[in-house]
Amino acid sequence: MEEQAGAAAKKKPNEGAAFFGDLLDVAEAALVTIFVFLLTFTYLLRPVTVDGSSMEPTLYNEDQLLILTALAKPDNGDIIVIDNHGSALFADDAETDLYDTDGLNIVLVKRLIAKGGQEINIDFETGAVAVDGVQLQEDYIKALTTRNDGAFTYPFRVPEGFLFVMGDNRLGSTDSRSPAVGLIPEDEVLGIAVLRYGREAEHCDSWLDRFAILW
Repeated sequence: MEEQAGAAAKKKPNEGAAFFGDLLDVAEAALVTIFVFLLTFTYLLRPVTVDGSSMEPTLYNEDQLLILTALAKPDNGDIIVIDNHGSALFADDAETDLYDTDGLNIVLVKRLIAKGGQEINIDFETGAVAVDGVQLQEDYIKALTTRNDGAFTYPFRVPEGFLFVMGDNRLGSTDSRSPAVGLIPEDEVLGIAVLRYGREAEHCDSWLDRFAILW
């Protein structure tokens, strides 16, 4: 009996050490998970809230987005978030020389229409938008592009290093058509909108309408 009691006593410290080791493993896994989560949201993903109606009907005021801030460059048709502290306009009628202007000094959410090296053309009578001679099929817009804010004479070629953007609410968006925004330097792009994860109930028919993949 004494020998059995001694054997049981020897097992208890070993079981305690094993349990403590398991706790350390769990704690280590939790710390790694938190680190990866923070790293992801610091360098890859960033939450943004839409302010205004310029992207209706795709995005509404107070929609909550996740934007991808690294690993990818925006392409035509992507919804991008812009830190509009500076812009550019043409200094000559031939639209070849640029000069820098102050932007709106706010964060903008717009759709990328044309990149550097591409020709943008807008027929404000018909509302048709074309890039490199190909008319865009813009199923996402609220109204045709019939408002000309006078920033440019069309068609013209977007200079390298700049972007031409517009809001989906073409009659209610201040964008590259306006001298207040003009051409957007590529380095002002904060990221690409990849996911909508929040929306006010008044714009939702069901709970699932809060969510949408944007990229």
